[in-house]
Amino acid sequence: METRLLTGPALDAALDSVAALRISVFRDWPYLYDGDLAYERNYLEAYRSSDRAAVVGAFDGEKLVGAATGTPLSDHAKEFGAAFECSGIDISKVFYCAESVLLPAYRGQGIGHRFFDLRESHALNHGFKQSAFCAVIRPHDHPARPVAYTPLDPFWKSRGYKPLPGAVASFAWKDVGETEETRKQMQFWLKSDL
Repeated sequence: METRLLTGPALDAALDSVAALRISVFRDWPYLYDGDLAYERNYLEAYRSSDRAAVVGAFDGEKLVGAATGTPLSDHAKEFGAAFECSGIDISKVFYCAESVLLPAYRGQGIGHRFFDLRESHALNHGFKQSAFCAVIRPHDHPARPVAYTPLDPFWKSRGYKPLPGAVASFAWKDVGETEETRKQMQFWLKSDL
């Protein structure tokens, strides 16, 4: 198993596989995302065109089995600006650890830590001292919630992240089994000392 930062031609070669992983992994709880390849390709284009963005790939041989993305939070100012308005935090100084997706068979092997290690190191190399991500908020009694679901909060806290009070963003996507997009709330978590 190898986990590495992808840049240049390696990044270009991996983007369709990253898109497919996002569609596959995010279909599960808590995202329940019913995505499509055209949207994913468009979304991931920003990672190809930014020299401060990061894409980390986890490989089993030549097969991409996981990926994590990150970019300056200010690149997402439109979507996230309102969530940070009352926080007193300058979003131009925060690196956004956007998504981590990993096939179920590879979980619990330390890859999630490696994803954060490489993105945080990349952020530091670009002068960032803070890092954030957001997690979908779903009701505890949601009918699609698996009985054995274990939240990732303890993992995130072990990495030094804490929920940022009041920093909640709203996004729309189509849930699996639904015909239209609906808005979901996303809670920001922040790590202040990289």
